[in-house]
Amino acid sequence: MAADASVGSALPPSIDELAEIGERILNDLPDWVRELLGPVPVMVQDWPDEALLDEQGIADPLELTGLYNGVPISERHAMLPPSGPEMIFLFRLPILVEWCERGCALHEVVYDVLTHEIGHHLNMDEPWVLRMEGR
Repeated sequence: MAADASVGSALPPSIDELAEIGERILNDLPDWVRELLGPVPVMVQDWPDEALLDEQGIADPLELTGLYNGVPISERHAMLPPSGPEMIFLFRLPILVEWCERGCALHEVVYDVLTHEIGHHLNMDEPWVLRMEGR
């Protein structure tokens, strides 16, 4: 599959194709980042659900392209088990809208969303995460 599955196609990339792009990006990250991150799966959904939007205080679903679900590294306690599975969510339709707006390769948008969410996992503040994305 090409780096951006939909290039030259009349159809946008599917959930599975977007997940493949995300997994490739994760696999290409520097070793130190992958070691800190650990085995965190990427789940792609078309949209964030209403409960999640309410929980995040977001009214417009297009504003949420991704979400890290889990306990950031700095907030973990050795004696306490995780409260739930760690996962990075990518929201396909908001990502596709951002891709169209930015006019760049889809891989760039997915990279920015993933590194942003990884930054939250590593407990980086928003300005640091934006610097990590190159913005």
